[in-house]
Amino acid sequence: MDNLDWAFPSSAVEVKDLTLHYGPYEALKRVSLKAKAKELTALIGPSGCGKSTFLRSLNRMNDLIVGCKIEGQVLIGGVDIYAKKMDVSLLRKRVGMVFQKPNPFPMSIYDNIAFAPRTFGIRKKEELDAIVIASLRKASIFEEVKDRLRESALALSGGQQQRLCIARALAASPQILLLDEPTSALDPISTAKIEDLLAVLKSTVTIIIVTHNLQQAGRIADTTAFFLLGEIVESGTTEDLFRRPKDKRTENYITGRFG
Repeated sequence: MDNLDWAFPSSAVEVKDLTLHYGPYEALKRVSLKAKAKELTALIGPSGCGKSTFLRSLNRMNDLIVGCKIEGQVLIGGVDIYAKKMDVSLLRKRVGMVFQKPNPFPMSIYDNIAFAPRTFGIRKKEELDAIVIASLRKASIFEEVKDRLRESALALSGGQQQRLCIARALAASPQILLLDEPTSALDPISTAKIEDLLAVLKSTVTIIIVTHNLQQAGRIADTTAFFLLGEIVESGTTEDLFRRPKDKRTENYITGRFG
């Protein structure tokens, strides 16, 4: 048991007055948001409005950027993930991430999935086999690759590669899964498969997704937040935000007047 098993009693996320600078540029401005455990929260808004920056702040990926300064709090299960005692590598085990472009490692399908468990000390073949199979099943791709596990992951189609990347993230048993436009480069059939997958996964994993596809947010999200110029203009249930927006800027965006 690692020290995050007890540190995150739930996977609810609460962000309080998060401000983020890249050097002199203020990318996020006092952003506050709550994401309920085991629900899917969508972040929408035009390009360059801070959605991806916000997403990366939830597992401290922005720590890797020179000149990045963060103020405010990010709480997971009530625990401040920017506290000095936080083990960032274990944080990223609990808060997995899938990027816009599929990025399988240049190794076999099996080794892609086994990579994280091996990193965290699992070496027994039977344990690794069980994790690989379970993760591929959770990502709804096992039946497509079960006879190809020792083949290169790079030989998969784009949609299969993205589901493989989701399986790779799930192999670390995350409590939260962050996805940055995971279907933007995919065809409609692959997109539908991933949306169906996320609808199932959210019963066990808290999901936060950045998407430019408003129809996608409407289909899969329980809660939606609208970002504009580094701020959250409005957030609430997806139905309320799309059907009864409170802010004129939200209405203008979701009706296609800008963005």
